[in-house]
Amino acid sequence: MGRGKNKENNFSAYIGFNILLVIFLALALLIQFFKIFPLHQGIFIALSFLGLFPVLQNAFLALIKRHLTIDLLASIALIFSFIAQQWYSAAFINLMLASARIFDLWTELRAKHIIEHLMKYRPAIVKIRKGEEIIDVPIEQVKIGDEVVIEAGERIPVDGAVISGQASVNESTLTGESIPITKKIGDSVLTSTLNESGSLLVRTEKIGKDSTLSKMVALIEEASRNKAHTEQIAAKFTEWYILLTLAGSIILYAITGDSLIVLSVLLVVCADDIAVAVPLTYTAGIARAAQLGIIIKGSDILETLPKVNVFMTDKTGTITNGKPKIKEVENLSNLDQNKLLEILGTATVNSNHPVSIAVINYLKNKNIKIESPDEFIETPGDGISIKKNNSRIFVGKVEFLEQNKIIFSEADSEKVEDFQDKGMSITAIGMDDKLIGLVIFEDEIKSFASELIRETKQLGIKKWIMLTGDNEKVTGRVVKETGIDQFKSGLKPEEKLKYIENFQKDKNNVLAMMGDGVNDAAALALADVSIAMGAIGSDAAIEAADIALMKDDLKRIPDIILLGEKVHQIVKQNFWIWGITNALGLGLVSVGLIGPIGAATFNFITDFFPILNALRAGAFIPKHAYKTKIISSDSNLGLISK
Repeated sequence: MGRGKNKENNFSAYIGFNILLVIFLALALLIQFFKIFPLHQGIFIALSFLGLFPVLQNAFLALIKRHLTIDLLASIALIFSFIAQQWYSAAFINLMLASARIFDLWTELRAKHIIEHLMKYRPAIVKIRKGEEIIDVPIEQVKIGDEVVIEAGERIPVDGAVISGQASVNESTLTGESIPITKKIGDSVLTSTLNESGSLLVRTEKIGKDSTLSKMVALIEEASRNKAHTEQIAAKFTEWYILLTLAGSIILYAITGDSLIVLSVLLVVCADDIAVAVPLTYTAGIARAAQLGIIIKGSDILETLPKVNVFMTDKTGTITNGKPKIKEVENLSNLDQNKLLEILGTATVNSNHPVSIAVINYLKNKNIKIESPDEFIETPGDGISIKKNNSRIFVGKVEFLEQNKIIFSEADSEKVEDFQDKGMSITAIGMDDKLIGLVIFEDEIKSFASELIRETKQLGIKKWIMLTGDNEKVTGRVVKETGIDQFKSGLKPEEKLKYIENFQKDKNNVLAMMGDGVNDAAALALADVSIAMGAIGSDAAIEAADIALMKDDLKRIPDIILLGEKVHQIVKQNFWIWGITNALGLGLVSVGLIGPIGAATFNFITDFFPILNALRAGAFIPKHAYKTKIISSDSNLGLISK
């Protein structure tokens, strides 16, 4: 505890030192420039020596780790200034370097700021119901299974399920979407979201580091560690640039013997603007995405986005709503309809597949009694086999039932084909060796799906491919209505993986995979960029994907691509700005228009051009208007991490 406090105090002292140094240097230079009153040269000497120590310290620490940094170049420039007694130039160098240090420290503070603001939304005190009594306990003492009371105007302190009450909940802290969502019995609620009206009793399911809020914070921290290839190139470039500059300065001094010219050159080229601006651009872009409820796991992902030329997608829950709606249950047996529904319920009650969930909800609404099976076996992607009262029951795909010796008459097959021709999904019910019923489903296509595909193609995506376990005719209807280029239907999970692996053998393909992150975790992991839809509350989605859309909104896919392109453009612009300003400064020195003081002034001013340009990534405006609310209440929130 004491060590952490000391570290915090040292950090504050370091910030304070640099702020005071900048203030004194700026005041001294302004007084001297405007000749407000005469200043003794000793003030500039003292300030210059004071500013030299952190520069030497940083350069020395970097050298120990075998890194060449811009501080080494700045140290040499300062020492040259002292030797040449160019105290005003030394003061300008220190003003530039201290300002850069403050800027770096500011980005670190913004990183802590966004995380602190997120964590601030988790209440410290929680109301727990114990029998008939409601007691207040610290958040650290809440356990899984505790019943938490949340009144209107309070933040929800845990991830859990509503067991009583109804409320209007604002989830903007996690999704960026400020329109409240009605929560009722059975619905999930998440830590940090706001109960705007109504009251809830919630059974705790996740606490602490397992909550969605904590996972978001962890991802934001992780994002700073995943460096883009361009960032790595910029860091390597900086090292080579320093070596070349030092070698060039030695050669220049050997030729001219003029230390002032060498000092002027060093003052022009010792800028650290490009070393700061490149990572800052990615950081600002990631921060802006987080404000929109889009978690990007690193700048390497943001860098890859503009290169994507192929999109693959699952169907259910991604392009379609993912909540199969039962149109009817057709009875093909002599059984009573309710008896058939009871058999169906017994077969599906232990499954978490979306079809099974739809069946159970359908049966509950009809007040059908649901019993547990004596034996339960689920084959992913195919169906369910159970035993009940000495009967073997199968529920699943037609092919699955046929493999298990269920007989389909010619009339049954025609009926199945007729439904499939209409684009419906079929789940067959078999008992022993007889087909006894068909469940007819419809899964609606998301309203923005066709526009999504059209817009991404305008942004350079060449092809959309759908991979699904559904049958060909159902998939064909979706493909036709959305404009997807090609599809593979009837795929099992392992077949999806094989298809993606074969597809990626062509190195010209840069693949983005879009899925719900639950059933598609393995496929998402193979893609160059993976995007999980509607990741809020889904551990699998958050962990499997490179990009997690906290809200299930297809409109944000084009915006992600546009953000990646904007960041890429800004990085290129910064290299051009850096190159042009350095060339201009060296040109002014070479023709004698500026000396050491002019070079230091030029460097100080032009240093901020690429840095200010980098911040434009944080001002990205989505193409599609959202009713969004910034994660932090601080309107100046900008950066996640340095």
